Amino acid sequence: MQARGLRVFVTVWAGQVVSTLGSSITGFALGVWTYEITRSPTLYAVTLLISVLPRVLLAPVAGVVSDRWDRRLVMMLADTGAGISSLLIVAVLLWSDLQVWHIYVATFINSAFSAFQWPAYAAATSLLVPKRHLGRAAGMTQIGDALSQLAAPAIAGALFVTAGLKAVLVIDICSYFVALGTLLLVRFPQPEVSEEDEGERGSFLKQAVFGWTYIRERSGLLGLLLVFALLNFLVSITFALYTPLILNMTTPDVLGYLNAVAGMGMLVGTVLMSTWGGPRRRILGIYAAETVLGLTTFAFGLRLTIPLLALNNFIFMMAMPISQGCSQAIWQTKVAPAIQGRVFAIRSMIASSIVPLSYALAGPLAEYLFEPWMMEDGVLARHLGPTIGAGPGHGIALIFILAGLFYTLGALAIVTHPRIRGIESEIPDALSD
Repeated sequence: MQARGLRVFVTVWAGQVVSTLGSSITGFALGVWTYEITRSPTLYAVTLLISVLPRVLLAPVAGVVSDRWDRRLVMMLADTGAGISSLLIVAVLLWSDLQVWHIYVATFINSAFSAFQWPAYAAATSLLVPKRHLGRAAGMTQIGDALSQLAAPAIAGALFVTAGLKAVLVIDICSYFVALGTLLLVRFPQPEVSEEDEGERGSFLKQAVFGWTYIRERSGLLGLLLVFALLNFLVSITFALYTPLILNMTTPDVLGYLNAVAGMGMLVGTVLMSTWGGPRRRILGIYAAETVLGLTTFAFGLRLTIPLLALNNFIFMMAMPISQGCSQAIWQTKVAPAIQGRVFAIRSMIASSIVPLSYALAGPLAEYLFEPWMMEDGVLARHLGPTIGAGPGHGIALIFILAGLFYTLGALAIVTHPRIRGIESEIPDALSD
């Protein structure tokens, strides 16, 4: 039975890897197109804001749907909806002039359907993969992200220049068909429903709230989730400013090179996590990896040279799958499969709840405060310029330095808070082998 479940997981995983690659190719091309048209970090950040907002708002609904419907069907509907968003942009390109607001609309639709994809996929994994292999499975699910980070910039850049945006979108649409095909080939087992879960089968609203109640009653899970929310806020500010920073320094092909190096780092991290499974005490693996993320973010802003930025990208992205894989394995082990859809949806909502604020703040902070402050005659340049440099881009670099410093300090809560530090021993496993 376990072997069959693993085969089903690998089949679905392969389709999702292809789909993720197609989405990343499109995301890279649309991001470069948007920034080159507007030359505004603020308008570029709006795209990121729209990409995360529906996932936050729809998370409670997505969680209930993932627990009450066949999770395979939920994933199929999500892939179909995401494919429609790419079709809409193709239609605009064929019959009209593409505008930035068209990108915003398509991004919103894609994000809305993605809100249902992740909780269904994560909850289904717990039913298909034995508990002892969940760390490896978490690493495998991130291989798609790593391959996308590695290959998408080069593919998107080449297609964008030689064949145009329509060719990029056609590949994206084809990737969704591959994901749908793998889902049609398999069937998912249904979770066993406990008495506790039966007692929560009330109204839709009651079911949606159940995920929050479950997390709130387990202070270790709640504490870990709040720490991740804070860290996500800090790192999302830098994500929103990364592409404008690089494109102000150099050309899109160098941006693609830096993203490819980051993808190599992530691929190394995911392969390591897939084969190793993480340390025995996964909470310590999270802390170690998150500390590396904070330190590399800090170092990123110190010297704006392409080789050093590439090195930081590699180390940062290598650490990320280890943290995410250990965290995912803890949650999948501590939460019963029958309720994982609702719990994981609320978990995603809380972890991402202040990310929209990051994206809303990032552009104005860079354009109207930090960049002017760090120009050669700026108020901060005279004090910090000798250390980190002054001129265009160095205001964004200072934001990276501050974000990395606070990120490293925030990660300390993982090992200093007793409930978070003891999460693996204090909360009983809800999943057995």
